Amino acid sequence: MKTNQFGKKGWMPDRIGNLNGKIYIITGTTSGTGFEAAKILLSKGAKVIMLNRNLKKAEDTITILKQELGKDIEVINIQMDLSKQASVKKAAEEILKTVPQIDALICNAAIAQVPKQTLTVDGWESQMGTNYYGNWTLQALLFPLIEKSKGRIVTVGSMGYDMGIKTIKFDDLNWDKDYTPNDAYSQSKLAQIMSMYELQDRLKEVGKTDVKAYACHPGSSRTNLINTSGSFMMKFIFNLMKLSPLTQSAERGAYPQLMCATERNLDQNGFYGPTGRSNWVGPVGAHKIEPHAKDKTVAKRLWEVSEKETGVKWNI
Repeated sequence: MKTNQFGKKGWMPDRIGNLNGKIYIITGTTSGTGFEAAKILLSKGAKVIMLNRNLKKAEDTITILKQELGKDIEVINIQMDLSKQASVKKAAEEILKTVPQIDALICNAAIAQVPKQTLTVDGWESQMGTNYYGNWTLQALLFPLIEKSKGRIVTVGSMGYDMGIKTIKFDDLNWDKDYTPNDAYSQSKLAQIMSMYELQDRLKEVGKTDVKAYACHPGSSRTNLINTSGSFMMKFIFNLMKLSPLTQSAERGAYPQLMCATERNLDQNGFYGPTGRSNWVGPVGAHKIEPHAKDKTVAKRLWEVSEKETGVKWNI
């Protein structure tokens, strides 16, 4: 086990300095790791733009944050449903019109373990459509502003990337055959992570190294992710697991994304998350990523398929 560059305790939020004048965009902040990440960034003086589908929940979240941190914090919500391309495009357009800079775009929102094959309005399997294509389009459309800001893109993946078929099922991306909640989720998370390393390569090729792209994961955190979309059995198992030492708080689950959004000179090649047991809990730092997540041939093909499927190209 290599030693953690941040010491025995791993990376901690006290490493974040004053963030006055910085702007962070975070998806999925009404609960769990996204909420905790927003709270910590705001407590350091940053401005946070939250992207959430449910306006009522977003308003309640802003109220809670103001109660906890004071009414002077700068936080707003822009409505966005990650599962709908039209909604993602509309939100991106509003951001480009109203937001002067993006220090980091943190793609935290996701759905998981959808019990039956479900298609999005755009015709994709729901986990791939939300977790992958939704983020693909958001990142690509915001890229010009991120580039201008010399900002970062942080993708919150999952150890699930290594728990499914370990590649992209190009001949049946929608799982019309052999759908299982886990395989479809795993593929969506693998695609998310893969696209970050591919993006790094593409930026390097054209000498655009001012933009940084990072892949991380929260470990096994006590959040509502499974409760929102998983089957009854999955929820039951997960809620039992929440009581075990194999899980950690949502706040700790937010550390990897916060580190990737703020830590200076962080190596982009790393995969960041808890470094303890099975990478589920423990001190936050870089840890091993399986070779299939950096399979260049698959990643290149995925990029081309994504451009074709979404009709959205990166302006690199």
